[in-house]
Amino acid sequence: MSGIYLHIPFCREACHYCNFHFSTSANYTYEMVAALKNEIALRKEEAQAPIETIYFGGGTPSMLTAAQISLLIAEVYVQFSVAPSPEITLEANPDDLSPAYLKALKEAGINRLSIGIQSFHDKELTLMNRAHNSKQAVQAVIWAQELFKNISIDLLFGTPHTTFAYWQKNLETALKLDVPHISSYALTLEPKTALEHFVSKGIVSLLDDSDVEAQFLHLVDSLTQAGYEHYELSSFGKPGFRSLNNTAYWQGKPYLGIGPSAHGFDGENRYWNVSNNAAYIKKVTAGEMPQTIEKLSVIDKFNEAIMIGLRACWGVSLEQLEAQLGIHYRNHLEQQSAHFINRGLLHIEDNCLKATPKGAFVADGIAADLFLIDLLEKV
Repeated sequence: MSGIYLHIPFCREACHYCNFHFSTSANYTYEMVAALKNEIALRKEEAQAPIETIYFGGGTPSMLTAAQISLLIAEVYVQFSVAPSPEITLEANPDDLSPAYLKALKEAGINRLSIGIQSFHDKELTLMNRAHNSKQAVQAVIWAQELFKNISIDLLFGTPHTTFAYWQKNLETALKLDVPHISSYALTLEPKTALEHFVSKGIVSLLDDSDVEAQFLHLVDSLTQAGYEHYELSSFGKPGFRSLNNTAYWQGKPYLGIGPSAHGFDGENRYWNVSNNAAYIKKVTAGEMPQTIEKLSVIDKFNEAIMIGLRACWGVSLEQLEAQLGIHYRNHLEQQSAHFINRGLLHIEDNCLKATPKGAFVADGIAADLFLIDLLEKV
């Protein structure tokens, strides 16, 4: 077992682009924390090795009090064997952070912060319906740096009406703050979101793909020149500051998912919890697992290896693919990837299939083209 992910399903406001599971009502916060604690106990037999990372995601985990976060961390220590000095991350919004709260978080055991900045421009933040403004974003990072060395910030690119100059300024501000890790994502149009409604009604227009790609390439160039390692499609870290939690996901290590809508993986099966707060609390309180389980087929494992590997700097190990799934799968991948290699989008290095800088922006699309649907028909 590499880590535990805890999903905190509360937000102060609904961001216009987000389709994660959350509630803007915090009426049942105490009941939810009790349920999360119960699920940790219910899963105590599932750990396969010491817990190396604990990650509070959401939603907005910084809506919890430091005492509630401390309670959940303590329960992990009670129920599981925990490795020395685990990475314990909390996702936080700038408007939740104050010197007093940050101090309390550190005392509770948090040693890594992931701050949801998204943009340093008020116009963009208003369009996203974020609860903070640009001044709060900068101040939150400055306050956090007084207590935490391991800090990540999130930035979105490709947002409607965002010019290249706006994006350049966002990156300049981030680099001046000198945080050791930056996660940056292209805005995607998710179903059942306010942004989807705005686009369908013609209220806002999405950027052309070429403009989004230009922003991505500028992101990669700016951060790599500043000493960041581009170790995953959306992740940039200075030496020694990779996200251990997320890297474990991308390397296919098992992890526990705690909370409504949380996903977990035991090495052979994936599961996901019910995406309903009331139903989740009811089931866990009754001592029932609130989950649906899916056993991964060989084809599922092949497809996941492609999707995850092409997003990461280490690529897809052809030797490991052969050892785990068989020579036919390796042969199939090599044959099907030849087209993308010839176009300069993929290359083979150290017996690993990797995306080139040119292919990184479209890595997810390439992976989808390489997916197997029915092995018996294709191999």
